[in-house]
This record gives sequence, C-alpha cells and structure tokens, in this order.
Amino acid sequence: MKKKIIIFSVVIVGLLLCFYIVNKEPKNDKSDSKDIAESNTTLALKSLVWADEFDGNGPIDSEKWYQQTQLPPGGSWWGGIIQHYTDSETNSYVKDGYLNLVAKKETLEDQGEVKNYTSARLNSKFAFTYGKIEIRAKLPTGNGTWPAIWMLNKNIDEDGAYWDNKGFGTTKWPYCGEVDIVEHWGKNQDYVSSAVHNGSSYGDIVENVGGQKIANVSEEFHIYALEWTKDKMIFSVDGTQHFKYEPTDKNSDTWPYDSDYYLILNIAIEPAIDPNFVESPMVVDYIRIYQ
Repeated sequence: MKKKIIIFSVVIVGLLLCFYIVNKEPKNDKSDSKDIAESNTTLALKSLVWADEFDGNGPIDSEKWYQQTQLPPGGSWWGGIIQHYTDSETNSYVKDGYLNLVAKKETLEDQGEVKNYTSARLNSKFAFTYGKIEIRAKLPTGNGTWPAIWMLNKNIDEDGAYWDNKGFGTTKWPYCGEVDIVEHWGKNQDYVSSAVHNGSSYGDIVENVGGQKIANVSEEFHIYALEWTKDKMIFSVDGTQHFKYEPTDKNSDTWPYDSDYYLILNIAIEPAIDPNFVESPMVVDYIRIYQ
C-alpha cells in the first residue's frame, strides 16, 4: 500500500513539474520580435546586387558608368563651383585595381566656357530602391576641394544627367531627393559629412545632416556606408554611425526616398581653391550594393 502511495505521489509531482515548465516557457514578446525583425533586416541586406571592384587598368567601365559633362544653364555648375567635368581618361581611370577620379589644375575651354580646373562626375547606370551601400575609398586633399559620393533620384530633371537623357527626368531638385553618403571639404580636412536634401530641408539651409572626424581620410582607406530601408537611413564610417534620418511624418517633402536612386562620384572645386593646388585624386577600391 505504501509503495502505491509513493508511486502515485511521484507521478503527481512529475505532472505538476511538467505543467510548470510548459507554462514557464517564455513567449515571443515585442522585444523578441524586434530582435528577430532587425536580424532579418540585416540578413536581407546580405545579397550583393551590384558592384564595381575596379579591377585591372584603363578606362572606367562604360557599361556601369556614364560621364556627366554637360554644363547647367548659365555655364557653371550649381553652388558656384568652378571646374569643368570631363570624360578624359586623365580625370577618371582604373589603375592597379583602383578607380582614380582626379581633380586637376589645368585650363580647358569646353561648351563655350573657359575654366582653370578639371575633374570628373560619374553617374551609375544602375538604380535601385533600398539597400546597403559600401564604398571603400581615400578622399582628395587640398583647401578648396569638395569630393562627394552621393545619390539622386533617377527622376531628377537635370539636362545632361544619365537618367534624364533616358527620359526619366520629371522632378526638379530638391523635390526629387538627394542623399549624400559622404562629403569632404579640404578646408576642413578629415571631417566627413552625410546629409539628405528634400523639399523640407535643402541647400545651404539643410537641417538633416551629421558627420564625424576621421583620421587620415586622404592617406588611408575607409569604408563609407549607407543602410537605406523603407523607414530610415543610417550613415556610418568604418562601422561607426554618425547620422540617422528617420522622419516620423513621411510625405513627399520629407521622404521622396521610396523609388530608384543612382550613384554619383565627383570632385568639385570651390572658388577659394588653394592657388598652389595642382591635383589630387579620389581613390576607390570598391563599391558594393546589397539588398
């Protein structure tokens, strides 16, 4: 009789223990769901959809890049910059596995305008919506140099731009939207900046901007990155974030960033360029876009 009571007690205790364990099992609360969602977002940006590794030597890949050289109305580029953009191989070429985009002090007459500096402005022939962009690059130096790696909506109405030439230009800047992945001013050496321009904030009064000081941006390679989703944009250098754009009210003014954008690489020259400036390159190891 005692043996049966002991066995019965063990069974009851076992059932109670199983019931406790099952009900103690943690549920997927909101924080768990958020972690899973963020993990899936990261995983979703692991597929390489476009890249240029700049292998070999010679001219840039014309299947991937378009040389934008046409001057805007009035004969000068916006912002008072004073260079000609050219399609010359002296201003943009591949050497030893690197893109060299070179700003030079030289006199050139083109399109009826004489300018004393030349550079290049590349448009990617690939456009995309959302993804992670990584660019490993060294930036030019010199007071008055203004290099940028950035994006415009392919709907921009800008004569001479690649996608406008293809018939996509319907919207004037800044309402088309602009995304500056990295800008650097030689007058503020080693400080890099990221910004977004749109109908709510643009030009000299842009409010959506951030940056950080990075040692040796002209002597060493750094990885400049943008992670762009339907909700936000995160800008970083070597994995360190310095700016996030995430407007709570997304409308045509604050968030034109839900359609295809293309890449632009250029070096502009400001009027206050150092008179002793001769030339300086932007050197790019690779550009990779993940989705």
